[in-house]
Amino acid sequence: MKLQQLRYIWEVAHHDLNVSATAQSLYTSQPGISKQIRLLEDELGVEVFARSGKHLTRVTPAGERIITTAGEILRKCESIKQIAQEFSNEKKGTLSIATTHTQARYALPPVISNFIKQYPDVTLHMQQGTPLQIAEMAADGSADFAIATEGLELFGDLVMMPCYRWNRCVIVPKDHPLTKLPKLTLEALAEQPLVTYVFGFTGRSKLDEAFSHRGLTPKVVFTAVDADVIKTYVRLGLGVGIVAHMAVDEKLDDDLVALDASHLFESSVTKIGFRRGTFLRGFMCDFIEKFAPHLTRDVLAKAVQCHNKAEMDELFKNVELPLY
Repeated sequence: MKLQQLRYIWEVAHHDLNVSATAQSLYTSQPGISKQIRLLEDELGVEVFARSGKHLTRVTPAGERIITTAGEILRKCESIKQIAQEFSNEKKGTLSIATTHTQARYALPPVISNFIKQYPDVTLHMQQGTPLQIAEMAADGSADFAIATEGLELFGDLVMMPCYRWNRCVIVPKDHPLTKLPKLTLEALAEQPLVTYVFGFTGRSKLDEAFSHRGLTPKVVFTAVDADVIKTYVRLGLGVGIVAHMAVDEKLDDDLVALDASHLFESSVTKIGFRRGTFLRGFMCDFIEKFAPHLTRDVLAKAVQCHNKAEMDELFKNVELPLY
């Protein structure tokens, strides 16, 4: 059994069983990959992939468990490389971050700018996706860190730590009727056509819960993953926008009115997660602390020892998270 063979079955499984696409991504030949997979299957005495002619059709039950273990082995190998790199050149390497548009657009820019100044030889990669995709990227090792508000708790093999709290605001054109109210209410919002985030994005669940608890059904007429898109359609008169407060820029959005909605919706918590067992290089720890200053190296060391959500909650129960 060779490490290369484990890499091949892992990559094929994550390229939708497309050996040709896998070969291109690994800069090798399709026949070479097929041959090595066959040699591995012959050695193990089981098929990793079911076939129809020359085409792979699905992962076998045995293959699913083998590929899962192969992924764990490959991640351990990557950790060995990280350890070696930390001692050979502690300020050089790569860092991959998976996050949502809101984090990438509004929360991360100053952190990344500061980080690059301190670590000019570290290459940063940012990938955007849904919270579920983001968590999957961290869980399968295609990203070092996942930063999101929802979805991370679905993966038990991630170490997830709270970074900051944030809430929402309602954005409307100037002279909109809602601006005349002495205090914004859920009942008043429920009467308006709403433009907000897609369910599963940027704390959308907190919004739906608030209306549901009051027995109200919001009239959501348009959803998007991007706060800038939401603001565009508010400007077009499609409806009243509900976005993360951090997504409103006083200068760029001076044609809109932002109404505080923190009394209407429970605040949400943005978290950062990484797969359990990851070797955190020095610059990775520094990135986390720049993003969330309370997550010092001592706190990180304690967090990785937590085995479940209850223990993690206990660790942070007395921490006053900053409000973004």
